[in-house]
Amino acid sequence: MSKLIKLYNNVFITPIELFNHIAIKRLIFTIISIFGSLYVTMQPLHAQETKHILAFGDSLTAGYGLGPGEGFTDQLERTLIDKGINVKVTNAGVSGDTTSGGLSRLEWVLSSAQNVDLVILALGGNDALRGIQPEITRQNMDKMVAILKDKNIPTLIAGMMAPPNLGPIYCNKFNSIYGDMAKKYDVALYPFFLDGVAGFIELNQNDRIHPNPEGVKIITEKMSASITEALK
Repeated sequence: MSKLIKLYNNVFITPIELFNHIAIKRLIFTIISIFGSLYVTMQPLHAQETKHILAFGDSLTAGYGLGPGEGFTDQLERTLIDKGINVKVTNAGVSGDTTSGGLSRLEWVLSSAQNVDLVILALGGNDALRGIQPEITRQNMDKMVAILKDKNIPTLIAGMMAPPNLGPIYCNKFNSIYGDMAKKYDVALYPFFLDGVAGFIELNQNDRIHPNPEGVKIITEKMSASITEALK
């Protein structure tokens, strides 16, 4: 009788237990695989590579007249992060800078910056306010974009427009610079930095030149699509 019981256990019971053991292991493996796949899928949302944007310009990028967190670079960083883009925006704006001043410091700024994914080149407003000849502005812009192109740094040119009181000839020569440079060097263009803000008293500071916090918010929101495209 004992031999029959042993035979029964070997033939029927042990295979069933072994089968259950294997089934449980397979179930555990399946669960681990599913969670592993979910982890890999969700990783880009949490560990997305940080993009580094360098805002190279004048008082408009420097945040003239604005408090902490109100300037262009701070608001742009928040705007892009809110849109799901992991970025760090560095402020390389100098109030009062012309394209000549920008050209003189561009190489030094680039040598100090690390792993720049995009440069927003926003200069020329002070050239127009000072009545500097458009030919000089064009030459400076040409040299700066060429430097960035040679270094294989993606660039977004943020254009400016000359005040109408300078006359149509001056305005036509000046305003065409930005589109011409973007076309010549095949870089991204945002035609007018102050689009949607210039001329609106409620969106500017008392000088009627520099945007207030609400004006900056509009600028960063309107510019964000072009920046997102340039980062691809």
